[in-house]
Amino acid sequence: MHEELLYQVALTMIPDLGVMRVKSLLDRFEKASDVFKARKKEIASTEGIGEVCARSIREWKDFAAAEKEITLLEKNNIRPLFFKDEDYPQRLLHCYDPPVLLYYKGNADLNNSRIVSIIGTRSQTEYGRQLTEQLVKDLSGQHVLIISGLAFGIDSIAHKIALQEQIDTVGVLGHGLDLVYPWQNKTLVKEMLQHGGLLTEFRLGTQPDKHNFPKRNRIVAGMADATLVIETAIKGGSMITAELAFNYNRDLFAFPGRTTDNRSSGCLQLIKQNKAILLTDGIQLLETMGWAEKKKKSSKQKELFVELSDDEKKLVAVLRERGPIPIDAICYYCGLTSSVAAAAMLNLEMQDIIISMPGKMYQLA
Repeated sequence: MHEELLYQVALTMIPDLGVMRVKSLLDRFEKASDVFKARKKEIASTEGIGEVCARSIREWKDFAAAEKEITLLEKNNIRPLFFKDEDYPQRLLHCYDPPVLLYYKGNADLNNSRIVSIIGTRSQTEYGRQLTEQLVKDLSGQHVLIISGLAFGIDSIAHKIALQEQIDTVGVLGHGLDLVYPWQNKTLVKEMLQHGGLLTEFRLGTQPDKHNFPKRNRIVAGMADATLVIETAIKGGSMITAELAFNYNRDLFAFPGRTTDNRSSGCLQLIKQNKAILLTDGIQLLETMGWAEKKKKSSKQKELFVELSDDEKKLVAVLRERGPIPIDAICYYCGLTSSVAAAAMLNLEMQDIIISMPGKMYQLA
């Protein structure tokens, strides 16, 4: 059993510790095991922790529960993703409240270069169904990963059409991975595990309680470069997700509908408030996001006359190999600090060698 994983799981089990406090601890101590081995005074002096939380950490001894959790994960072929792991969805790290530990089952790349979230009402109209189906079909062959919440309505339609179009799709759950909710999606879930996956921050055995879904929604919003709202009333889970996407500085799109249709009222409000871009089809989305096919510019001549530093050469090599990726991933693969990487990237941008894209992604020009 991986010792560090044991401590990582244990951190999430301590009552009242919370995401931000765990992040603060890991910023100081680097590894979860170091937190448990630190003195109470050191823990208490960490920003946002204090005496009460420090005491909870030092007095927590139920490592047997963490061991049991890890055994169940292994038995069910579930991958734990700690927020410092390479495979952890890196876009979530740009959010102010990323989950410390995620549980994942599937084969999709959670750091795919193009990720969109498709959300909407559970009681869609025929108009909403048609919009969702056509939108997903427009994204076929565009190397896009589609995220949604596996709920009835727009979510399930998006997942189903994605599978039909051979697009990887991931469902973000408001419960543990040992449950299927709603149960009617059992067959859909089996297909998604073969061509996408399921993701949650909730441990095995967690029920689909109502208060879990707003927490789920922040992952749906934070994982994506763009969130697309198909149909929604002014109140509901889709509007919560849309507001989260807006606050995370993600690109937000909404389809318009009839002004008299309640299930389009939320979309119209987002457009009216200039929070969402009015969307008409998937082609517009690809163009707006800079994902539409373009004639490739020859960079050979440019490289002949540009003298690059060693750090800049590393950046160019990573972007050439991995395509559009976020700044955190660039730093990781290059082995550079954020300040050194930022300086090198600025120089490369000024020389038109790299370009910034929506969703804080970078690629070669």
